[in-house]
Amino acid sequence: MGRLQVDLLGASFSVRASEDDEYLSKLLTHYKEIISSLKESGASDNPLQLSILAGITLTDELFKAKTQNPQVQVSSTDQDEAERLTKQMIEKIDKVL
Repeated sequence: MGRLQVDLLGASFSVRASEDDEYLSKLLTHYKEIISSLKESGASDNPLQLSILAGITLTDELFKAKTQNPQVQVSSTDQDEAERLTKQMIEKIDKVL
């Protein structure tokens, strides 16, 4: 079980997941890169809007990957875990805002 300390967009919290620390760190790094790219493009300075736009960007990446590789399937367990973590992060961001 891994643990990730998130310090992003004015929010700070820890997340526990079944993945190892290195993998969680890679996910956060990728998410931060998306946020940075969105900021640089002038999309928004609002933390909530940036979070939503980053989520949409990641969803777009996932759909494109599924389209290019239809044999790759995401298990319902992985989807449930991703949904649980996403909801947990949104709740924590809402508390901070």
